[in-house]
Amino acid sequence: MANLYVALTGDADEDLVEDESEEDDHSLIVSIMMTRLLFLMFGDDAGLWEKGLFDDFLTNRTEEDGSDLGSQLNALFEVLNTAESRRSKKTDPAMLSFPYVNGSLFAGREATQFFDKTMRDALLQASAFDWTAISPAVFGSLFQAIKSKESRRADGEHYTTETNILKTLEPLFLDDVRGDLRKAWNSAKRLRALHATFADRRYLDPACGCGNFLIVAYREMRKIELELLVRLRALEGDDGAMTLDGTWDLKVSLDQFHGIEINWWPAKIAETAMFLVDHQANREMALALGQAPDRLPINVTARIHHGNALTTDWTSVLKPTAGTIVFGNPPFLGHATRTDEQAAELRAVWRRDDISRLDFVTGWHAKTLDYLRTNGGIWAFVTTNSITQGDPVPALFAPIFDASWQIKFAHRTFAWTSEAPGKAAVHCVIVGFTKDPKAKARLFDYATPRSAPHEVAVARINPYLVDGPNLFVEKQSSPLSQSLPPAVFGAMARDGGNLIIGPDEYEGVMADPVAAKYVRPFVQADELINNRPRWCLWLTQLDPKDVARSPVLKTRLEAVRVMRAASKASSTRGMATTPHLFGQRPPEHVKPYLCIPRHVSETRRYFTAARLEPNVISGDANFTALDPDGFLFAIISSSMFMAWQRAVGGRIKSDLRFSNTIVWNNLPLPVVDQKTRDKIIVAGDTVLTARALFPERSLADHYNPLAMDPALIAAHNKLDAAVDRAFGASKTLTTEAERQVILFQRYAEIVDPLNALIK
Repeated sequence: MANLYVALTGDADEDLVEDESEEDDHSLIVSIMMTRLLFLMFGDDAGLWEKGLFDDFLTNRTEEDGSDLGSQLNALFEVLNTAESRRSKKTDPAMLSFPYVNGSLFAGREATQFFDKTMRDALLQASAFDWTAISPAVFGSLFQAIKSKESRRADGEHYTTETNILKTLEPLFLDDVRGDLRKAWNSAKRLRALHATFADRRYLDPACGCGNFLIVAYREMRKIELELLVRLRALEGDDGAMTLDGTWDLKVSLDQFHGIEINWWPAKIAETAMFLVDHQANREMALALGQAPDRLPINVTARIHHGNALTTDWTSVLKPTAGTIVFGNPPFLGHATRTDEQAAELRAVWRRDDISRLDFVTGWHAKTLDYLRTNGGIWAFVTTNSITQGDPVPALFAPIFDASWQIKFAHRTFAWTSEAPGKAAVHCVIVGFTKDPKAKARLFDYATPRSAPHEVAVARINPYLVDGPNLFVEKQSSPLSQSLPPAVFGAMARDGGNLIIGPDEYEGVMADPVAAKYVRPFVQADELINNRPRWCLWLTQLDPKDVARSPVLKTRLEAVRVMRAASKASSTRGMATTPHLFGQRPPEHVKPYLCIPRHVSETRRYFTAARLEPNVISGDANFTALDPDGFLFAIISSSMFMAWQRAVGGRIKSDLRFSNTIVWNNLPLPVVDQKTRDKIIVAGDTVLTARALFPERSLADHYNPLAMDPALIAAHNKLDAAVDRAFGASKTLTTEAERQVILFQRYAEIVDPLNALIK
């Protein structure tokens, strides 16, 4: 299909014009034609009419050079949109063989598309493909191949695989329906009662794209319904009290399925694909029951509304009821990538000016809260995992819980997979909601983001997707734990690079004996983790006379002054009076301290922090905390800390983002006695000893997830045992989820002790 599109347009990366008001636009004409051709090629193989009818028409009724193909197709489209009784008898018999389609698919006469031989050959090649092998659920990905990667990213489009669609739909409602079917299996009366409830359900995907979610939902509900009807016939027989008639006894109907889609073409693809999956379901029904409804001409269709979901009144698309099910995969656009217009839309739907780091996807949460405000229903969205991490959690989940929703199920972080080329590199979660207090919470976890999910037994699910109370970990100005000192930013040079010394500059600076006495080792996060050498001029004790004595100091400090004086930022210009000092610097450490990178890889088992001597200057890509005895190093190096970091910390893409106000200041470290503290310190020293066995290795080398040294693993296991006990573990812990349950218990005891005691 991508090759056909290129043949028709001549440009694989041409952005589609998806505004129906621009009817003379070439891309729009091609889009309409592509949709119609898809229907004809699928119908040719799937039994909508005599097999190969369209392929024969292309081969035998159009010129080899393609000169008449556009006009012939337009004539065929007009015939397909005309009832048999109203067709002219002079019509080409090859066209009269096609049935009346209706459903608006072929309505409207578009300007003739002119073909040549290359374009005709591309269409014949596409027509020769066996379309019965393709599920309509992948049409979105198929057509995504046509759009440029840049265009897809701008729209936040991420077409979903069937695997990920089912991760949403099955725990949201399909598993419940299948469970109800098993319970009613041996009773015709209960089967009929269950079947009747199918008619009460309504389905809405408010970011439906090409309809992937709606297609799979419809297909699976038709499969369940067919299984029910087959079982009912087995129980009652053909002579039962009510003879099953496949033409009228279906309760699952296309017009129960609704979508909202901002782009015109995907909306039309969704309508077409829904009809085709309906036809597939009817073929399966005919095989199982000997009868099925004939859908041509089309009288019942899925209802796809073309519009912006964030500015559309959803009740105008579908009136909400207790049987309404909302689901989908809204666009992912973080605060750094959304446009000003999208930010304004997000503020409007949340009805607040401060949207902070809320992802654009949360706009659909806000709309759903408003849509289902006075009704029951259930809902779930695929989102970026950012909604369950850091600052966005209280902003999103507080209004959800305030509206009496609870988490019905959740998939913890997994790596996104897509059927399409140029697929998005994102990490996702899926969270579903219900107001049913009897609903049993279901949590799915992943050993790694690319592993298969496994279900974890939980009593409840909190907004961090942990079995724990619905508490929000919000910013704190100081540590909650009495055992933790403050963690502060490292020093920010703001110097234009003139106070920093790279490896290629080191010898030249050290050759100046006056400048050399002010040189200190300097580490940002990259230097700390990858053991890369770097230095700085640390001039807090500068003798002013040394500037005149040192060409290096004089040149570099003058460059700092000029750079700062020319800055657009008034704060930086103010620093021009002290060019010898780093722009921002915390109190100098006079004892060993803990150096904490602001960002670390999420693939590593342990946080890659280090304990440094006071002569080493830490940059602002790190946090630092006074650690004279190594206790803090031991705590942050434990699996317990990593479990807390993963649960409440933010992320940059998939990397973990440390925060002093969220992660560090909220760490629920209990007060420990001196004996316990000493055991933890000794265990931390064991980790340092294991690292020292290979002094040439960087932290990145030591903690390579595929190549950790056994001695280092053993040291960490010993450390984990000591830290786990300090947090109150009564048994050996083996999983991150087990530690997170304890962490949230400890946190609840600190911030909400009364409720923690009751629970």
